[in-house]
Amino acid sequence: MGAPLGLKLPDISAILEAVGVTRSRAYEAAKEVRDFLPSLSRRVGRPSQVKPEAARPRPLMDGEAVSRAVLGFVMTHPGCVHGRGGRQRYGDAFRRFVVELRAEHEALSLDDFAASAAVPLGTLRSWLGAKSTETVPKSSETSGTVTTDAGAGSSSPSLTTEHIDTVLAAYTDWCGSFRDFCEHVKRQLSIDWGRDTIAHVLESQGLRQPQRRGGRSPDELALRGAFQTFFPGAQWVGDGMSVPVTINDEVLKLNFELQCDAFSGAFVGISIRDDEDSVAVIESFRNGVETTGAAPLAELLDNKPSNHTPEVDVALGATLRMRSTVQRPQNKAHVEGAFGLFSTTAPALKLDLRAGARQIANQVLTLVTTTWARAMNQRPRPARGGLSRAQLYATEPTAEQIAEARRVLEERHRRQELARQTLEARQRPDVRAFLDSTFERLGLVDPERSVRLALSRYPLDAIIAGVAIFETKQKTGSLPEGVDARYLLGIVRNVHEQREGELVAEALLRLRRQARDIALLRLDHERDALCAAPCPEREILTNLVERALLSERALDRTFWLEALATFVNDAAPDERDARYRHASRSIHATFRADPRRRQQAVRVLAERLVPLA
Repeated sequence: MGAPLGLKLPDISAILEAVGVTRSRAYEAAKEVRDFLPSLSRRVGRPSQVKPEAARPRPLMDGEAVSRAVLGFVMTHPGCVHGRGGRQRYGDAFRRFVVELRAEHEALSLDDFAASAAVPLGTLRSWLGAKSTETVPKSSETSGTVTTDAGAGSSSPSLTTEHIDTVLAAYTDWCGSFRDFCEHVKRQLSIDWGRDTIAHVLESQGLRQPQRRGGRSPDELALRGAFQTFFPGAQWVGDGMSVPVTINDEVLKLNFELQCDAFSGAFVGISIRDDEDSVAVIESFRNGVETTGAAPLAELLDNKPSNHTPEVDVALGATLRMRSTVQRPQNKAHVEGAFGLFSTTAPALKLDLRAGARQIANQVLTLVTTTWARAMNQRPRPARGGLSRAQLYATEPTAEQIAEARRVLEERHRRQELARQTLEARQRPDVRAFLDSTFERLGLVDPERSVRLALSRYPLDAIIAGVAIFETKQKTGSLPEGVDARYLLGIVRNVHEQREGELVAEALLRLRRQARDIALLRLDHERDALCAAPCPEREILTNLVERALLSERALDRTFWLEALATFVNDAAPDERDARYRHASRSIHATFRADPRRRQQAVRVLAERLVPLA
């Protein structure tokens, strides 16, 4: 074959040697090739067509069913999941849906369910709470918050009618957060509005009412410098602070009681004891008298019962004992500021000794505080003309100043005592007897009956409930360290305010139902339409839960909570528990409502379902 082309081809022996086969194997291979060649030629005519079998619908696996259900929910609830990358924001409606979906597919493992629902495993675990006992592997996937600043819009947005209608229509079906909606308007709707503009448009149309935080007290700055002072030695301010001292490996807490002059700010008296008690007040007061040579006209102390005992009155003698204003630390700004300065300037007190730990700690702290106070008393104060505290305290008052200060302080003291006597006269005998026996049984110190007078202002039901809580905490050892009778006063106040709030809500609901005004008629119509809607019971329950927890007005929340309880109770006996469980799961999955409101809603449902009285 190669000769006509002038090509030199190798002979058969060379080919067989290069391939590595024998001559007999070559003949066998040639025969196999000749036998296979006819199969390569196609028959005459069209090739036969084989009809494919009809595809049979295969049943959906659990994971695929979960994925399809999640996709369908996201498509019908825009904004319920929002974010980019691995960090997402989830709306309450989506959380409730996933929790319910998990209850329907409990046979699916938690790992597979999370992957099918496209929710990080850690996030899903937090939604389910303590319901699942599967082991959660460590993962870096967590739900997060989109930090994109959606409020950076145009400085002068065009508020055209078309843009406003587009934003209002989009917000009507929006299921996500307001921050994500602002990003959706800017990126998806191509409306370059800032967050404030969108909030203003929605608020003007009544679609969104933003929650505004209460600002700082308007009189906070105005009250600065309002403490009335007279001259050095007219009034001292006393208070104590706990100071930790480390001896070897043991941490001992000692009380640092300080007396500060209100006019000069000089630190005049110091006492170091184990506890802040009446003895500490007396020791610091006497130390101040030894330092200055005279007692002040008045002594200002906070409202701790230990500061107002008969022993303190005896030690003060002719000095008027004054009370600081309740819940106003700035009323004792002189000594509070001194404590703050001490906390920032004093070194850590640590001793590595092996004998007499408490005695050594007492001596060291006494030395440190005395040195610190004397150094501060000699430091010039630019705000007081360059004079130090010691120089200011050495200023001699005139006789007129002393007389005027004594008159003002005595008048203030007289008004305080008159107000106390008036409160005690108004106290009911039965309440007074109950509080006296309670304070004696619980070992609470109230020498001037100030706490008992404050307690008597509350109804007896709230007082009894507060005493029961305090006594139970005392028996179980769950009371905070160092609490006194004022802790009981705080418990009673909280119980009364909570009960008062519940009564107010019930009264508002009852009165407005009687009046049949426009607001209540609207709520009645909405409830009737919602309960009669041709949709699954779970959707009705979810809508009722959302209104009961997220309505802006307390009246609306109370109305919808009652409607939810009625809807659960109206079910057949064998279906009532199922409705209750679904409602409770939806309530705990509504994260936009605070935990206390969610717990109250579940409690009301349980009370309505199984009343005990």
